[in-house]
Amino acid sequence: MSEKPAFNKYEFKRKLEAIRSKKGRGTELISLYIPHDKQIPDVTHQLKNEHGQASNIKSKMTKTNVQGALDSLLSRIRYNKAPENGIVYFTGAVDVGANKTSMETIIVEPPFPITSYKYHCDSTFYLEPLEEMLKDVKTYGLLVLDMREATVGLLVGKKIETYRKLTSSVPGKQRKGGQSAQRFQQLRLIAIHDFFKRIGDAASDVFMAVDHKNFEGVLLGGPSPTKEKFDSGDFLHHELLKKKLGLFDVSYTDESGLSELVDAAGDKLSDIELIAEKKIMQRFLSELVSDSEKAIYGIKQVQENLKVGAVEMLIISEDVRATTTNLNCNSCGFSNEIQNKMNHCPECKSDNISIKTIDAVNELIDICEEMKTEVAFISTDFEEGSQLLNAFGGIVALLRYKTGI
Repeated sequence: MSEKPAFNKYEFKRKLEAIRSKKGRGTELISLYIPHDKQIPDVTHQLKNEHGQASNIKSKMTKTNVQGALDSLLSRIRYNKAPENGIVYFTGAVDVGANKTSMETIIVEPPFPITSYKYHCDSTFYLEPLEEMLKDVKTYGLLVLDMREATVGLLVGKKIETYRKLTSSVPGKQRKGGQSAQRFQQLRLIAIHDFFKRIGDAASDVFMAVDHKNFEGVLLGGPSPTKEKFDSGDFLHHELLKKKLGLFDVSYTDESGLSELVDAAGDKLSDIELIAEKKIMQRFLSELVSDSEKAIYGIKQVQENLKVGAVEMLIISEDVRATTTNLNCNSCGFSNEIQNKMNHCPECKSDNISIKTIDAVNELIDICEEMKTEVAFISTDFEEGSQLLNAFGGIVALLRYKTGI
């Protein structure tokens, strides 16, 4: 079955992009955020007051546009109570080019609750609260170390960020000539302790600065027995020790080690979207290099396999933007996809045609609904997700069986 929540998120993202592209002249665009617990009479009262104050605007056109937007809002707010997640209105005279404007109203029911009421006027619509809803704010502390170096980072949502890199002055295991073994070992232990303390201080500084409501825990990686020695020494802040999720074997202790750590901790992080998306992409890439012929890419090939029910999973980049343009002739009935702009039917040459541009992703999703095909949306915040968009065009599929299509 298709993943409706993921698709709704994609649709929500597209809708915000469309709203963001709209511009006004001066401060004529109104954004109104109404949370569920806001009294609607209070909202209409403020809008009527704003309407009265707008009469003081010197520019006749700006005054007309602002009051027109407020009239539009007042006519549309008919709730006794806002929906459970609240509601957002975007209204105003949008610049459509050729020195013309068009009064537009867009209504958004957000996927998560609006926390505060806001009335905002500007030349663009105010989107920050809705854009925040797209962010996965779960955060994990990442620390990889060996006796040579250490790297401190964060996994924020689906993105790995490096914050601190440290190198050690711990001497190797071979002592210099003339130095007693006991003295050498003592100096080496002191150097290890000092390095571990620097690591702990750096990690604590980074991890303790994270909003505690979103901080899920700490992952510690490195070779054995180094990470175990660090862990047994209580070098991290005592509050962080309570949030330690586990120790994991990793080969690298630089930035690539942070990615390796996230992969190694997959079982601990199985409930976050990043791990699920990584597994999907790893499966696709594995099938692609095998001789199974069950991994395909490209809109046309994917669409043809979808139509015959051969696709097990459609995989789409969250950042892909693809459209198809169809020409329909009202005279001879010709209908086909076109690549270039046309003014007449290629069959009968009639100019009685209609041209429609369709979102290719929505078109593929519709087929998936009919065929009960699973859909997965993949972000570009990690390496394989970025590869999906840049190397494969953002639309790929895993087949139930090879078709040769």
